[in-house]
Amino acid sequence: MIRFAADHRMGAGEGGFRLEARFESTAAVTALFGASGAGKTTAMRMIAGLIRPDRGRIEVDGQVLVDTERGVFLPPRRRRIGLVFQDALLFPHMSVRANLMFGRWFAPRDSRPVPFEPVVATLGIGSLLGRRPASLSGGERQRVAIGRALLSSPRLLLMDEPLAALDRPRKLEILPLIERLRDEFAIPIVYVSHAVEEVARLAGHVVVLDRGRIAGEGPPDRVFGLAATAGVDRFDLVSVLAGRVDAYEPAYGLTRIVHPAGTLWLPGPAGEPGRELAIVVRATDVTLAAEPPPARMSVRSVLAGTIAALHPTDQALARVEIALPGGGTLVASVTRMGLAALGLGPGDTVHALVKTVSLDERPMAGGTVPDAAPGSAGAAPG
Repeated sequence: MIRFAADHRMGAGEGGFRLEARFESTAAVTALFGASGAGKTTAMRMIAGLIRPDRGRIEVDGQVLVDTERGVFLPPRRRRIGLVFQDALLFPHMSVRANLMFGRWFAPRDSRPVPFEPVVATLGIGSLLGRRPASLSGGERQRVAIGRALLSSPRLLLMDEPLAALDRPRKLEILPLIERLRDEFAIPIVYVSHAVEEVARLAGHVVVLDRGRIAGEGPPDRVFGLAATAGVDRFDLVSVLAGRVDAYEPAYGLTRIVHPAGTLWLPGPAGEPGRELAIVVRATDVTLAAEPPPARMSVRSVLAGTIAALHPTDQALARVEIALPGGGTLVASVTRMGLAALGLGPGDTVHALVKTVSLDERPMAGGTVPDAAPGSAGAAPG
C-alpha cells in the first residue's frame, strides 16, 4: 500500500511549479503518467526522500516516510527503496558482478535478501558478469541497473522513465523483464512514464498528473478513456482494452483476443490461452458502423457498445466515447459528416471496427506459440 499526499512549491514567481497531489494504491505497479513537467519525477523524488515536501504525508506498507505535521522525515538510506533512472548510472570501473553486488551493501541485515541467481537468470545477464559497463549495450546496462536495485532488497522499487533512453527494439527487450519482476519478486513498483503502451502493459493503477495536479486515477482501461483526454491531440488519443488470449490461428499467424464486447485479432502469437492482455487502440484507427458489418469484408475485429457521449472537437471532427460491456471505454475520432450519416446519439448501439494491422502486437509478444485449436479461422482478418 502506498499513500501519498504532498503540497510543495519549487521555484518562485511565474516560473515556479507547485505539486499538490493525493493518491493511494495497492497495485503491484503504480504508474505516474503525464507529459513532461507534469510533476511525475517530483512526486517520485519525494517518495525516495530526495525532496522534502512543504506539507504532506507519505506512507509505504504502513511505514511513515514523511509526516510534516509530526516532523517525520526518514532519510533516504533508511527507506529501503531501489531506484532505476533513465540512464543506468553504473560504476564504469567495476565489473557487472561488482555493480550488482554493490546493491547488497544497502540491504538491511535483518531483511530477507533477494537471491542473486534468480535475479541474474530473470534479467538474462549471466554472460555479462565479467564485463565492464562500457562494453554493454544500452539495454544490457539498464538490465544491470535494475538488477542492482533489486539486490538491495527494497520494499519498493522506483523506476523513472527507465526505457526513455532506449530505442524501440531495446524497449521491447526490457518490457517483458519488468513484467517478470512484477510477477516473480512481489516487490511493488512505482513506474514513471509518459508512454501509454508501457503503462498499459505494466500498471494496475494509473495516476495521471497534469501541471502538478491529479487529472485522473484508476486502472489503465478506465483512465485512458476518460473525458479528461479531451484536450489530447487526436493522433495521441487512445483507449486501453483488457482482453484475453483465446487461441492462435497458425494458418494466418493471428491470435484471437476475446473481450466482452466482441473479438479482436492480433498479429503473431501472444502467449498461452487465458493470458490477460492490455491492448492499446488509437482513436484514429476506429471506424464506426450503425449496423453489424457484413461478413465479406477484410476487417474482422469488431466490438459492439453503446454511445456514451459525443464531443465535437472542431469544425470537421468529433470524438465519440463508447461504453463497452465489462466496463471498458473505447474512444473513436470521426468526421462530423460521418457522424451525421450514422444518425446515432447517446444510448444507441454502435459497432466499432478496428483493423488488425493498426494494432501493435510487439509490446504484447513474448510467449511461445500455443498449440493451435482445430479448425480454421475462415476469412483472413484484416
